Amino acid sequence: MRYAVIIFFSLFLLSANAYCQADTLHAPATVLPGVFADPHIAVFGKKFYIYPTTDGTEGWKGTSFTCWSSKNLVKWKYEKVILDLPKDIGWAKERAWAPAIAYKNGKYYYYFSADVNIGVAVADKPTGPFKDALGKPLVRRAMLKGQMIDPMVFVDDDGAAYLYFGQGNCNMVQLGDDMISYDSAKIISIKPKGYNEGSFVFKRNGKYYLMWSEYDTRDPRYSVAYATADSPLGPFVKAEGYPVLKGKGVVKGAGHHSVVKVPGKDEWYIAYHRFKIPGGNGYNRETCISPMRFDKEGNILPVDVFEKVKAVKIHNK
Repeated sequence: MRYAVIIFFSLFLLSANAYCQADTLHAPATVLPGVFADPHIAVFGKKFYIYPTTDGTEGWKGTSFTCWSSKNLVKWKYEKVILDLPKDIGWAKERAWAPAIAYKNGKYYYYFSADVNIGVAVADKPTGPFKDALGKPLVRRAMLKGQMIDPMVFVDDDGAAYLYFGQGNCNMVQLGDDMISYDSAKIISIKPKGYNEGSFVFKRNGKYYLMWSEYDTRDPRYSVAYATADSPLGPFVKAEGYPVLKGKGVVKGAGHHSVVKVPGKDEWYIAYHRFKIPGGNGYNRETCISPMRFDKEGNILPVDVFEKVKAVKIHNK
């Protein structure tokens, strides 16, 4: 009888373990309601913010940008529309895509794609209202090879700011101190193996990480890879072996991400979109957050898209 109990218990553990490994049908809930994509996550003061693309139209015909805030990464509050292309921008009316935000000079600079150009708007608060800073694109359509979309700005510890953008190629250039100008002759264009779009840069322990999305956002294989360098403009060496973010089971098309660090801690999270569950596709995507971790050598470990995020509190002053 004793051996029968032991055998039964062992079989139960094996069965439970197999189920846990095979259960890819119960993805965590999204952090934003409805369909939003290309989330840029940031932290200002004691709040986290997400700036996404408004999804749900074939051809990505959205015309406005929204802002969402959270005190703990779990519960998110809709702030408002912070930039409306037809009302606030004179040079583009639709295809409002893939924004990013940066803080410098006591101002918040909001970079956005509009009709396959890149613009920049400025505000005194992370929730706006944002006003067009130039009255024209910061990066105009067809200025370089590929699409002029998906801006991201990284501000280094010394205050220098760098703009990364582009689909097809990753373009990089240092911004002027005003955050709205650059020397076009100093743009560096690279194409890491597998690069498609959605670049994002951060710094950890003196190392610069350039991340990007591979495949097309309509492809279920859409995923995220990265490279590292000793300076913000490279040269970058790709981390080979595996994507750090990819779909699995019911989660498809996981990509176009951003990364945030909890102030005062070596604790990191990745925000990204996936196909809406159920019935989603490249035009109907939803925003998620997962923990992101590193090994002792600083390599980014594969993200578990089925790991739920626990509430996080910001303790900075």
